[in-house]
Amino acid sequence: MADETENPKNEPETQRREEHGTSNGGTVNEESKKEQLDEVREEPEGEYLTTDQGVRVENTDDSLKAGTRGPTLMEDFHFREKMTHFDHERIPERVVHARGTGVHGFFEPYENPDLGPYESIEDLTKASFLQDPTRRTPMFVRFSTVVGFRGSPDTVRDVRGFAMKFYTEDGNFDLVGNNIPIFFIQDAIKFPDLVHAIKPEPDDEMPQASAAHDTFWDFASLTPETTHMLMWLLSGRGIPRAFRMMEGFGVHTFRFVNDEGKSRFVKFHIKPKLGIHQLVWDETQKIAGKNPDFNREDLYDVIENGQYPEFELGVQIVEEDETDRFDFDLLDPTKIIPEEDVPVRKLGRIVLNRTPDNFFAEVEQAAFHPGNVVPGIDFTNDPLLQGRLFSYQDTQLNRFNGANWDEVPINRPLSPRHNNQRDGFMRQQINKGQVSYLPNSLETGRPREAPEEDGGYVHHAEKISGQKIRERSERFKDHFSQARLFWNSMSPPEQQNMIDAARFELGKVDTHEVKERVVNDLFNNVDHEFAKQVALGIGVEPPQQRGPKHPDHDDASPALSMKNNSPDTIETRKIAVLVDDGIHYDPLEPIQAMLEEKGARIVYISKTQGAKQSIDGAKIEPDKNHVTTASVLFDAVLVPGGEDLVNRLTKQGDAKHFIAEAYKHKKPIAAMGAGVDLIEAVLPSETEISQEPDGAVVTHQGIVTHRAKDHTDAFTEAFTTAIAQHRHWERDEEPIPA
Repeated sequence: MADETENPKNEPETQRREEHGTSNGGTVNEESKKEQLDEVREEPEGEYLTTDQGVRVENTDDSLKAGTRGPTLMEDFHFREKMTHFDHERIPERVVHARGTGVHGFFEPYENPDLGPYESIEDLTKASFLQDPTRRTPMFVRFSTVVGFRGSPDTVRDVRGFAMKFYTEDGNFDLVGNNIPIFFIQDAIKFPDLVHAIKPEPDDEMPQASAAHDTFWDFASLTPETTHMLMWLLSGRGIPRAFRMMEGFGVHTFRFVNDEGKSRFVKFHIKPKLGIHQLVWDETQKIAGKNPDFNREDLYDVIENGQYPEFELGVQIVEEDETDRFDFDLLDPTKIIPEEDVPVRKLGRIVLNRTPDNFFAEVEQAAFHPGNVVPGIDFTNDPLLQGRLFSYQDTQLNRFNGANWDEVPINRPLSPRHNNQRDGFMRQQINKGQVSYLPNSLETGRPREAPEEDGGYVHHAEKISGQKIRERSERFKDHFSQARLFWNSMSPPEQQNMIDAARFELGKVDTHEVKERVVNDLFNNVDHEFAKQVALGIGVEPPQQRGPKHPDHDDASPALSMKNNSPDTIETRKIAVLVDDGIHYDPLEPIQAMLEEKGARIVYISKTQGAKQSIDGAKIEPDKNHVTTASVLFDAVLVPGGEDLVNRLTKQGDAKHFIAEAYKHKKPIAAMGAGVDLIEAVLPSETEISQEPDGAVVTHQGIVTHRAKDHTDAFTEAFTTAIAQHRHWERDEEPIPA
């Protein structure tokens, strides 16, 4: 008798799915992973305290002793169990990407994606989770920094990990990416050297979570393939405003393979709905002190507020016979394909809509592996990717002390698992039957191998020839052309940010020869003026002429500039409103309502907590006081009207500093009524400010003022426009001592 999962008609995989369901006998939907995790969730409400063995505990505050002042007895099984478990609660942290957080979500394919010359997604790949617009595939996404330990701050200058686990009907697909589309090195054999160089120096374990030290820049100065990545890292991409405001990339070139076995090269992109935004460097350092969990807390806040972060998953597609049209090798992980040359085709949306119930169980134990792929997605010979395919499996064995890490609930696939892997530490699956090998006759050859038409994974049949050799392709050896492309693509403020970042990083380096090599051998082969400006800030003699490998082009890619990736929205922006007794609340109320309607979050800040009395009779309850917060934790500042309020704020150094610091960090600031007086007292005299009570709203470099006592739509619209711009780079912050 034929088994129900057989495919006797040899139907194409996509057709068979549509007519008979998935190859694994079930249907995956948005709730599938949550329902699976529900089986292992524990809810203590209304329950008695027990031991791990289920025995109810009568007293957990006193150990069992021989008399009230006697020694503790060894027979106290509850004490022994409780303390022993506590002593073993930690697992090794990740060597890299130790600092991070994660959330749940789903992927939903678009019904009619724009695929350019391709008719349908089925023409490109047989990966079923990318095909059906009626099916939502559950996901778990982990964001991280790379260098720092688990306790390091969120806002350091670093690459951000962007790892995604898709719980598909055909097994788990892990897209283990970053927020930068390239990497420091071309071959995985250099990864230990890179990480040893960038981690805290081994003699004193300093500095923490920073590349600003001698060993990293010594390595970089002698490894020119790092240059392109350094340019990205020195840009605003290295200090993102929020996880929901940064791009994600698969980094490597992968393959899409369709039902006919046709392969095409693809690069994965994840585009944020809210655009790409950055912090500024002074701000990041202050946030690290005020709230080291800034990005993590922000992500949880917006999700729990129902403002679910959304991204679009897309791919760049290149036919295998078209790779020669590029002046670089598609297998080189230090290179991008400019989006102007190959557009990103959006396949569907990613929505992050649920925070974890337990950080350790769901985030710390989440284990990703780029080797986790499903039919329709395959690898290329990218030498960095090839090394990762080994390393990720190996590192999980170390972290989990065994091979059964994939049985941990957060890592467990939704598709059934049937194989002959057995035993090991903490084995959970109970395998029935007499045999654990293939071939066998005692179990009639089960579990049997799946042919391709029944969902069996078949690697793309790539033709390979060549001699064993430790060398790289000649097309891997241009390390400066794309670094220059990136520099040329930046706006003037972005370029200045990169100069300032390089001055900070290299200013922390003590070895003069290292600084000279970076300036002369790396930066001067990217852009002569960039190299000169960096040199002037770090005590190095500026180069007199551009470097011998300086590219002879002025090409730019507008898609690379964050300035060109800022949609007109204030959704999820966090606005601080300075309040105290004497506030004029009536005009503020409709402004707040309009801002919140557009998706902004309003937070009242005061010198002290406790209700404040408005001149309108309303009581205002501050959310935070100045001791517990600062302007660096907000996207914009609003000063309401009320003469008594302004008189109080004028006497408060914290309130004036709040405004001045926001100005220095180029954030939108608005004031209405008497609040304009406070702005005028704090900001530079050249700031254009509303002067007449019945005059027009005045906007200057993101400063919005209106002396009218009553609310006007024009004021709110002007403030909204300023917030949507995010930063106002045209300001000169030098006059502000904040």
